[in-house]
Amino acid sequence: MEADELLALVADGDQTAFEELYGLVSGPVFGLVRRVVRDPAQSEEVAQEVLLELWCCAARFDPRRGSALSWILTVAHRRAVDRVRSARAAGERERREARRGHHPAFDQVSEEVEAGLEREWVRRCLDRLTALQRQSVTLAYYDGYTYREVAERLSLPLGTVKTRMRDGLSRLRDCLGGLA
Repeated sequence: MEADELLALVADGDQTAFEELYGLVSGPVFGLVRRVVRDPAQSEEVAQEVLLELWCCAARFDPRRGSALSWILTVAHRRAVDRVRSARAAGERERREARRGHHPAFDQVSEEVEAGLEREWVRRCLDRLTALQRQSVTLAYYDGYTYREVAERLSLPLGTVKTRMRDGLSRLRDCLGGLA
């Protein structure tokens, strides 16, 4: 029998006709699904779903719209494409969630200890500056004043403040060289 006749009998619940139809179309269905899905295990699942759908929904086939084989392969193709799209969407959701949930390892105690050591080192290096250099650097970098504002606060010419800052920062850089 042809697939058209077998599908009509399957629509009436004929199990023997379904067995024949299964033998006739399972190869082409699996081949089509395999080309679309590519993964052998997934292809077997999709092909099985298609063949199960044939058993359950054979009555939906309309012979006036085309052959049974083309209808079956269309159902198989749609199922295969749905599986591929579903897998891609799931993969994309997992990637987005992984990016969203990714937090670099952070050891708060270690970070606090390291920051404390760095602060202590900076304090020691600041203590090595002259009083005028330390005062200028502290006003500019810890209190946030501009060079001009530091000059006004210390009642010094701007050029003098710039020279102290340059010399002080140079000494700090040399002192802190091992920190970097």
